[in-house]
Amino acid sequence: MSKLTTIYGLFNDPDSAERGLNSLRAAGVAREKIIVMSPEPFDEYSFSRADHRTLMPWIAVLGGCVGGTGGYLLAWYTQTAYPLVTGGMPIVAKWPTGIITYELTMLGAIISTLITLLITTRLPNWGEPALGEPEVSNGKIVIGVIDPSAASREEIESRLVTAGAEAIKSSGHLAR
Repeated sequence: MSKLTTIYGLFNDPDSAERGLNSLRAAGVAREKIIVMSPEPFDEYSFSRADHRTLMPWIAVLGGCVGGTGGYLLAWYTQTAYPLVTGGMPIVAKWPTGIITYELTMLGAIISTLITLLITTRLPNWGEPALGEPEVSNGKIVIGVIDPSAASREEIESRLVTAGAEAIKSSGHLAR
């Protein structure tokens, strides 16, 4: 049994799931506490954008800047530490330095994006329980609340049922 405490409803269609999400928001449930699981993307509904905020583009830019700076310094240092006779041409050649800088810029952006992806999706699951509902693979949409107070349980359940939830389930210490 998972340690994660949740109350959630299973919805058959995206319209009722949208009503369930709006009902929870109207009840004052914080956006961070609402969980949404869907078998497919429903871009026209707001529940599909519930977890839309991410810093991934900015982290990729930062990784690219660090990689590019490292690439330039590597190429510059290599060419100045072991100077070759260049026949009057500059010691630090622009085109080879540019190629190394470009390649390490892309490498830094890619690696930082992959690390951010792994962290934000919690793929290395080291003991943190995750909500897993098998009905999602059968086309159901899950809308629920993570760590609700015991006093708000009845209100959350009634709001989900009123919105059109087919079934109400719970996990953790609230499981029945």
